[in-house]
Amino acid sequence: MHVDWDYPAPFVQTLEAATTDIDALGHVNNARYLRWCEAIAWRHSAMLGLDETDYVKLRRAMAIHHAEYDYLKACFPGDRIQAGTWITRCDFKLTMERRFQLTVAGETVFRGRWQLICINLDNNKPVRIPPRFTEVYAQAVLNID
Repeated sequence: MHVDWDYPAPFVQTLEAATTDIDALGHVNNARYLRWCEAIAWRHSAMLGLDETDYVKLRRAMAIHHAEYDYLKACFPGDRIQAGTWITRCDFKLTMERRFQLTVAGETVFRGRWQLICINLDNNKPVRIPPRFTEVYAQAVLNID
């Protein structure tokens, strides 16, 4: 199935909407889309070379500072979802941006954007992005406008 991705070369995972994802309105609950975004972001980061254990070991993390979501069409049980993500911007000092696009049968059903800030896990305050993060994430940054 062809997908018109918003940006080139997404990291893609296939998901399936389960009956446990459905809310009282009969479609996938909005919060489930956010969990899918979190899961694919971690998988992408791990594939690049940084996972949750690395964040803890380095005592640094990229934390969501601001998030925007557009729910374009409902998903239902059994829908096969292609979830794509990109690191679209990074200043390699303090901030990074990650975007998401979810599709069903080639049609975009959801878009998301996170503005991330590097924090020190000991005090939760902003801190310069460490060299290891720069080394790993630089390979994936699109630097879109």
